[in-house]
Amino acid sequence: MNGKVSTVLVTYPDEKTARAISRSLVERRLVACSNIFAIGSIYRWEGEVEESSEFASLLKIRSDDFPAVVGAIREMHPYEVPCIVRYDIAGGFDDYVDWIRESTSR
Repeated sequence: MNGKVSTVLVTYPDEKTARAISRSLVERRLVACSNIFAIGSIYRWEGEVEESSEFASLLKIRSDDFPAVVGAIREMHPYEVPCIVRYDIAGGFDDYVDWIRESTSR
């Protein structure tokens, strides 16, 4: 199979939001898989240094689908400026990379 694949890092205010958005993306075949995990974040927001507990997901996608993934996340995400960052997968186990492509075939 051909086509580049990527991972996308997204942060959320809580686990419920992370799961709801991830499930929707998988159901829509925009994402093959979402790994969800708890994180602690320190960041600057509106001139102040903030610290909070959040959840993050690592999504596996077709690189060409990134604009659609961003659009879908923005429709559902409560943050004004959510972290949505794509990383190219430079290499990987061929069967797994093929599974990503197959799982996101529409």
